[in-house]
Amino acid sequence: SRYSPYQNVKADVKYPRVLFTTSTRDDRVHPGHARKMAALMLSLGQDVLYYENIEGGHGGAADNEQRAHLQALEYSYLWQQLGR
Repeated sequence: SRYSPYQNVKADVKYPRVLFTTSTRDDRVHPGHARKMAALMLSLGQDVLYYENIEGGHGGAADNEQRAHLQALEYSYLWQQLGR
């Protein structure tokens, strides 16, 4: 449990905005983990962004178009965080 990010979220800590990404069809890590973590953080009043690709697998994208879209989301998130 010391390694588990979910079990280490503290209610009295203000975390930076987090971007969770997952894929509905991930056959290695069930998307329920990202959903559950995002829901926990939202319930604690944290600022959370969540994106779930309904096609790709464990890598998050099924083709180059989806890969580009996911990378654009990630870089946009990074850009926003660096600008704060």
